Amino acid sequence: MLVHSSIPSPDWQSFDLTQWFNDVGLTFLVTGNHIVIHAYALCILFGIVLATILTSRRLTNRGAEPGVVLDIILWAIPFGIVGARIYHVLSHPGDYFYPGADLARTLYIWEGGIAIFGALLGGAVGAYIGCRLAGIRFWAFADALAPGMLLAQAAGRLGNYFNHELFGTPTTLPWGLEIEPTNPAFPIGLPAGTLFQPTFLYEILWNLLGVLVILGLERAVRLQWGKAFAVYLIWYGVGRAMWETMRVDPSEIFLGVRTNVWGAWVAILIGIIILIVQTRRHPGLETGPYRSGSEWVPPGSEVESKDTYSDEDLRGNGAPESVGSESSESAKIEPNATSTVGAKA
Repeated sequence: MLVHSSIPSPDWQSFDLTQWFNDVGLTFLVTGNHIVIHAYALCILFGIVLATILTSRRLTNRGAEPGVVLDIILWAIPFGIVGARIYHVLSHPGDYFYPGADLARTLYIWEGGIAIFGALLGGAVGAYIGCRLAGIRFWAFADALAPGMLLAQAAGRLGNYFNHELFGTPTTLPWGLEIEPTNPAFPIGLPAGTLFQPTFLYEILWNLLGVLVILGLERAVRLQWGKAFAVYLIWYGVGRAMWETMRVDPSEIFLGVRTNVWGAWVAILIGIIILIVQTRRHPGLETGPYRSGSEWVPPGSEVESKDTYSDEDLRGNGAPESVGSESSESAKIEPNATSTVGAKA
């Protein structure tokens, strides 16, 4: 006898901190409104943290200064958020541009509505600015970021699960997702208890597998000069195109194809172009993550003698026969100095 099973949607989506702010005497911060922390926001923040940690480690392993990733993401994240919002608004014009519409709502990001393809475009602009200021080559940063992006997107998709949104077509599979019939996205005409494809789960698993694919390819063929990021674009684009066609949420249609499917195809195309162009332009290995003239020299990269001598010693009054590997005669040339030989990292 088969036992019917399914994936229940979580009951918890957010928690209200208003009472806590009142209890600790911070009522002035509430100003009559509720302070609510949404699970979706926590998932996005968790993804950003994961991506930052992994990218920092990968960039440092390539010879960059520890923590330099923070100088770059301080530009990339704000630009990415703005780009994600702009893309969402432009790809859903019916929600924001109609007779009598309040155009200020295009700025109400807290009401929901961000798009990963817009985040990629805006984030790339911000990352380029951050890389220029930090002296890091843009493609070196992009390669270090590639698997971290997939981790961040996997965490973000978990937020869709908490929000009961962006699910797929009806299914009888044992891992079908339970969605309440009162959900605005619940298809009209379907009976209560209908299960749906958990597209959030498919994309999470696809993205996590992509992390392993990129790391494995790097061990085999040394993905540099933007090639790891190109693999990311191709991998994510292929997966997104598949899962997007399964979703039942409303979407703008262009030439019979959902807008985000077009975005996925463009990502695949750009990834292929980057692979071809960068392979031809840079057949050799990278020399390091920094642009020429901006190299970082790690502390302790100089060979230094801690032995010092007074003027009297160097004049011959009790001076040693040699200073380091130099003779006492050569030591007289540079009195009051330590022996230092610079060594570039």
